[in-house]
Amino acid sequence: MPSDLCSLTATELLALYRSKDLSPVAATRAVLERIERLNPVLNAFCLVDAQAALALAHESEARWTKGTPMGALDGVPVSIKDVFLTRGWPTLRGSKTIDRKGPWLEDAPAVARLREAGAVLIGKTTTPEFAWKGVTDSPLTGITRNPWDPGKTPGGSSGGAAAAVASGMGPLALGTDGGGSIRIPCAFTGLFGIKPTFGRVPAWPPSPMGTLAHVGPIARCVTDAALMLGVLAQPDARDWLALPHEKRDYHEGLEDGVRGVRIAYSADLGYAKVDREVAALVKDAVRRFEDLGAKVEERDPGFEDPQEVFTRHWFPGAAAFVRGVPAAKRRLMDKGLLEIATKGERVSTAEYFDAMQKRYALGELVSRFHEKYDLLATPTLPVAAFEAGRDAPKGTKRWTNWTPFSFPFNLTQQPAASIPCGLTTAGLPVGLHIVGPKYADALVLRAARAFESAHPLAIPDLSKMLA
Repeated sequence: MPSDLCSLTATELLALYRSKDLSPVAATRAVLERIERLNPVLNAFCLVDAQAALALAHESEARWTKGTPMGALDGVPVSIKDVFLTRGWPTLRGSKTIDRKGPWLEDAPAVARLREAGAVLIGKTTTPEFAWKGVTDSPLTGITRNPWDPGKTPGGSSGGAAAAVASGMGPLALGTDGGGSIRIPCAFTGLFGIKPTFGRVPAWPPSPMGTLAHVGPIARCVTDAALMLGVLAQPDARDWLALPHEKRDYHEGLEDGVRGVRIAYSADLGYAKVDREVAALVKDAVRRFEDLGAKVEERDPGFEDPQEVFTRHWFPGAAAFVRGVPAAKRRLMDKGLLEIATKGERVSTAEYFDAMQKRYALGELVSRFHEKYDLLATPTLPVAAFEAGRDAPKGTKRWTNWTPFSFPFNLTQQPAASIPCGLTTAGLPVGLHIVGPKYADALVLRAARAFESAHPLAIPDLSKMLA
């Protein structure tokens, strides 16, 4: 057993619990100690409830002692992005405009499923205000930083979740993805994360971003993410948009490889500008699929940049929740959020419905594309992590300008994952993006696992922060 319990994956923790070589209490204490040491540097958590976490860990320990674990994640420390309602904890969404007094009486579906599976809920992770952008800073919690280099951003909007997992502050985190918010921080912090098919994981209350917003796992390895997705995908009657429940163990077939799988590789989707070093690492990564027996062909899906289509959905969503904030409190909000909300108010009904029609056309195009190709591989992002505290790299302004590979597949609701595929010369992670047709979540996981088996995960050097 490793001396560093915080380096263990959820799968490894569960095996040690099962063999009685490790207690959930010891694992939880190690994670809480890591949080105490690193959170002042990284600012990944906005709430930590050590007392409640240890109580859950003791309950788990008793179950494992009797050989009666409660569920698939019994005793595994998990963090919750601070956009999910969580019983007994305030959900402030990175905003000074929400009253922390509550009452906080209900769990969101994903949180409820984690409790039912026996997970040890550690606390809430940081998010930009109302999860509006692709980096993580907010008027409420300040700047969240990247474990690979605290001077860099971990991305967002699930940046606190990714920073926590990458630095050993828990092996699993619950995130959301409305335009890349799981995949962006996973690419910047060297993790695996998947945005499942829309509706695969029930969500409630509904996101202001409507049918763009997905719920999914962030993990250090594909096996852990598959385990967590199986838990999250359980049914919940509160989400009437959820897919019919599919009784599925996502570990089944996970090791079947990609021999014969048809993969289209697009370096830029036909319109994106990609950093040369990032492009080279991703191209080399795609060659691994050929080595593993996949049939890889360079081919763009054939759509134009859908940024305007996306923003005509996203900006009105931002306008909707800003509209619900009393005018006197809006001065407390992120100025960038207020700016896009103002733009959202200006989107006419005709423009919105035009964007909807273009979204339908995009969905049809990619569905036809997947008749020929099982998967699409691209870079997750065109750049590596940039300076913390900025909304975008130098030379760009808005987060949608530097995320050309992620948000198109929120419009189409397809499953899409980011898996680390190498490090830049500056030592920063780069992500490989794997996109499947709707409902092919298992195939995306299988391809990611095949790549992972040939390209083991790198971890950040935390020695300076832990010294």
